[in-house]
Amino acid sequence: MNDIRVVAADDWPLAKALRLAALRDPMAHLAFLDTYENAVGRPDVLWKEQAANSEAGVRSRQFAAVAPDGGWIGSVAGIVEEAGAVDHFGLPIEERQAQLVGVYVRPEHRGGGRVLGPLVAAVRGWAAEVGAGRLRLFVHAENGRAVAAYERLGFVATGHRVRDQAGTGEELEYVWDGPLPRGGHA
Repeated sequence: MNDIRVVAADDWPLAKALRLAALRDPMAHLAFLDTYENAVGRPDVLWKEQAANSEAGVRSRQFAAVAPDGGWIGSVAGIVEEAGAVDHFGLPIEERQAQLVGVYVRPEHRGGGRVLGPLVAAVRGWAAEVGAGRLRLFVHAENGRAVAAYERLGFVATGHRVRDQAGTGEELEYVWDGPLPRGGHA
Protein backbone atom coordinates (compact mmCIF):
# COMPACT_ATOMS: atom_id res chain seq x y z
CA MET A 1 0.00 0.00 0.00
CA ASN A 2 1.30 3.43 -0.96
CA ASP A 3 1.25 6.36 1.42
CA ILE A 4 -0.28 9.61 0.16
CA ARG A 5 1.12 12.63 1.92
CA VAL A 6 1.44 16.39 1.62
CA VAL A 7 4.68 17.58 0.08
CA ALA A 8 6.42 19.48 2.88
CA ALA A 9 9.06 22.21 2.63
CA ASP A 10 11.94 19.79 3.28
CA ASP A 11 10.71 17.50 0.48
CA TRP A 12 11.78 19.88 -2.27
CA PRO A 13 14.65 17.67 -3.59
CA LEU A 14 12.28 14.70 -3.97
CA ALA A 15 9.58 16.87 -5.54
CA LYS A 16 12.14 18.32 -7.95
CA ALA A 17 13.45 14.87 -8.94
CA LEU A 18 9.94 13.52 -9.58
CA ARG A 19 8.97 16.60 -11.62
CA LEU A 20 12.09 16.29 -13.76
CA ALA A 21 11.26 12.61 -14.35
CA ALA A 22 7.72 13.62 -15.34
CA LEU A 23 9.03 16.15 -17.83
CA ARG A 24 11.09 13.40 -19.51
CA ASP A 25 8.00 11.22 -20.00
CA PRO A 26 7.13 10.63 -23.69
CA MET A 27 3.73 12.31 -23.13
CA ALA A 28 5.15 15.35 -21.30
CA HIS A 29 4.67 17.60 -24.33
CA LEU A 30 0.93 16.95 -24.08
CA ALA A 31 0.60 16.76 -20.30
CA PHE A 32 2.57 19.68 -18.93
CA LEU A 33 2.89 23.41 -19.55
CA ASP A 34 6.61 23.15 -18.81
CA THR A 35 9.63 21.48 -20.37
CA TYR A 36 12.51 19.54 -18.91
CA GLU A 37 14.96 22.08 -20.35
CA ASN A 38 13.19 24.94 -18.58
CA ALA A 39 12.70 23.11 -15.26
CA VAL A 40 16.22 21.68 -14.93
CA GLY A 41 17.66 25.19 -15.03
CA ARG A 42 15.31 26.56 -12.41
CA PRO A 43 17.15 27.66 -9.23
CA ASP A 44 16.65 25.56 -6.13
CA VAL A 45 15.09 28.50 -4.32
CA LEU A 46 12.04 28.16 -6.59
CA TRP A 47 11.70 24.43 -5.86
CA LYS A 48 12.00 25.22 -2.13
CA GLU A 49 9.33 27.91 -2.39
CA GLN A 50 6.95 25.58 -4.22
CA ALA A 51 7.36 22.88 -1.56
CA ALA A 52 6.91 25.42 1.25
CA ASN A 53 3.72 26.68 -0.42
CA SER A 54 2.47 23.11 -0.61
CA GLU A 55 3.07 22.61 3.09
CA ALA A 56 1.20 25.84 3.89
CA GLY A 57 -1.68 24.64 1.69
CA VAL A 58 -3.43 27.99 1.35
CA ARG A 59 -3.22 28.67 -2.42
CA SER A 60 -1.77 25.35 -3.53
CA ARG A 61 -1.02 21.92 -2.22
CA GLN A 62 0.98 19.05 -3.68
CA PHE A 63 0.58 15.43 -2.71
CA ALA A 64 3.06 12.62 -3.26
CA ALA A 65 2.44 8.89 -3.48
CA VAL A 66 5.21 7.16 -1.58
CA ALA A 67 5.92 3.44 -2.03
CA PRO A 68 6.63 1.23 0.99
CA ASP A 69 10.36 1.46 0.17
CA GLY A 70 10.18 5.27 0.45
CA GLY A 71 10.44 6.00 -3.26
CA TRP A 72 8.17 8.65 -4.73
CA ILE A 73 6.00 7.08 -7.42
CA GLY A 74 3.53 9.82 -8.21
CA SER A 75 2.47 13.34 -7.51
CA VAL A 76 -0.38 15.75 -8.10
CA ALA A 77 -1.04 19.34 -7.12
CA GLY A 78 -4.09 21.49 -6.65
CA ILE A 79 -4.22 25.24 -7.06
CA VAL A 80 -6.94 27.61 -5.90
CA GLU A 81 -8.60 29.75 -8.55
CA GLU A 82 -10.64 32.70 -7.28
CA ALA A 83 -14.03 33.80 -8.59
CA GLY A 84 -13.82 36.82 -10.87
CA ALA A 85 -10.34 35.99 -12.16
CA VAL A 86 -9.44 34.65 -15.59
CA ASP A 87 -7.48 31.40 -15.92
CA HIS A 88 -4.34 30.85 -18.02
CA PHE A 89 -6.51 29.86 -21.01
CA GLY A 90 -8.54 33.07 -20.79
CA LEU A 91 -11.66 31.43 -19.34
CA PRO A 92 -13.51 33.37 -16.65
CA ILE A 93 -13.58 31.77 -13.22
CA GLU A 94 -17.14 31.93 -11.95
CA GLU A 95 -16.71 30.46 -8.48
CA ARG A 96 -13.87 29.66 -6.09
CA GLN A 97 -12.51 26.39 -7.38
CA ALA A 98 -9.44 24.21 -7.41
CA GLN A 99 -7.60 22.98 -10.45
CA LEU A 100 -5.79 19.66 -10.56
CA VAL A 101 -2.34 20.17 -12.13
CA GLY A 102 1.04 18.49 -12.45
CA VAL A 103 -0.36 14.95 -12.45
CA TYR A 104 2.30 12.28 -12.82
CA VAL A 105 2.59 8.59 -11.96
CA ARG A 106 5.75 6.68 -12.83
CA PRO A 107 5.03 4.33 -15.78
CA GLU A 108 5.60 1.13 -13.80
CA HIS A 109 2.87 2.16 -11.33
CA ARG A 110 0.20 3.22 -13.84
CA GLY A 111 -3.09 1.48 -14.43
CA GLY A 112 -6.04 0.53 -12.30
CA GLY A 113 -6.13 3.83 -10.44
CA ARG A 114 -4.17 2.41 -7.48
CA VAL A 115 -1.91 5.47 -7.35
CA LEU A 116 -3.84 8.12 -9.27
CA GLY A 117 -7.13 7.51 -7.46
CA PRO A 118 -5.79 8.18 -3.95
CA LEU A 119 -3.79 11.19 -5.20
CA VAL A 120 -6.90 12.75 -6.75
CA ALA A 121 -8.92 11.95 -3.61
CA ALA A 122 -6.34 13.83 -1.54
CA VAL A 123 -6.72 16.91 -3.74
CA ARG A 124 -10.53 16.65 -3.51
CA GLY A 125 -10.29 16.67 0.27
CA TRP A 126 -7.91 19.63 0.28
CA ALA A 127 -10.12 21.52 -2.19
CA ALA A 128 -13.06 21.13 0.19
CA GLU A 129 -10.94 22.31 3.13
CA VAL A 130 -10.06 25.55 1.32
CA GLY A 131 -13.68 26.20 0.31
CA ALA A 132 -13.52 25.34 -3.38
CA GLY A 133 -16.91 24.84 -4.99
CA ARG A 134 -15.61 22.53 -7.68
CA LEU A 135 -12.52 20.70 -8.87
CA ARG A 136 -11.45 20.83 -12.48
CA LEU A 137 -8.58 19.88 -14.75
CA PHE A 138 -7.48 20.28 -18.32
CA VAL A 139 -6.25 17.36 -20.38
CA HIS A 140 -4.91 17.37 -23.92
CA ALA A 141 -7.39 15.90 -26.42
CA GLU A 142 -4.63 13.65 -27.81
CA ASN A 143 -3.77 12.20 -24.39
CA GLY A 144 -6.30 9.36 -24.57
CA ARG A 145 -4.85 7.39 -21.68
CA ALA A 146 -5.19 10.38 -19.34
CA VAL A 147 -8.71 11.18 -20.59
CA ALA A 148 -9.77 7.57 -19.89
CA ALA A 149 -8.14 7.60 -16.44
CA TYR A 150 -9.89 10.83 -15.40
CA GLU A 151 -13.24 9.57 -16.66
CA ARG A 152 -12.81 6.32 -14.70
CA LEU A 153 -12.14 8.41 -11.58
CA GLY A 154 -15.40 10.36 -11.99
CA PHE A 155 -14.48 13.46 -13.99
CA VAL A 156 -16.81 14.59 -16.79
CA ALA A 157 -16.15 16.82 -19.77
CA THR A 158 -17.67 20.30 -19.54
CA GLY A 159 -17.55 20.92 -23.28
CA HIS A 160 -15.00 23.73 -22.91
CA ARG A 161 -12.19 23.25 -25.41
CA VAL A 162 -9.21 25.60 -25.57
CA ARG A 163 -6.10 25.75 -27.73
CA ASP A 164 -3.04 24.16 -26.20
CA GLN A 165 0.04 26.27 -25.51
CA ALA A 166 1.61 25.30 -28.84
CA GLY A 167 -1.55 26.34 -30.68
CA THR A 168 -1.67 23.04 -32.54
CA GLY A 169 -4.15 21.04 -30.48
CA GLU A 170 -6.87 21.30 -27.87
CA GLU A 171 -7.14 21.00 -24.12
CA LEU A 172 -10.41 19.66 -22.74
CA GLU A 173 -11.84 20.87 -19.44
CA TYR A 174 -13.13 18.20 -17.03
CA VAL A 175 -14.80 18.64 -13.64
CA TRP A 176 -15.24 16.31 -10.71
CA ASP A 177 -18.75 14.87 -11.02
CA GLY A 178 -19.81 14.88 -7.41
CA PRO A 179 -19.69 16.94 -4.29
CA LEU A 180 -16.38 17.83 -2.76
CA PRO A 181 -16.13 16.15 0.62
CA ARG A 182 -16.83 18.58 3.43
CA GLY A 183 -14.60 18.42 6.45
CA GLY A 184 -11.61 17.53 4.30
CA HIS A 185 -12.25 13.79 4.11
CA ALA A 186 -11.30 12.29 0.80
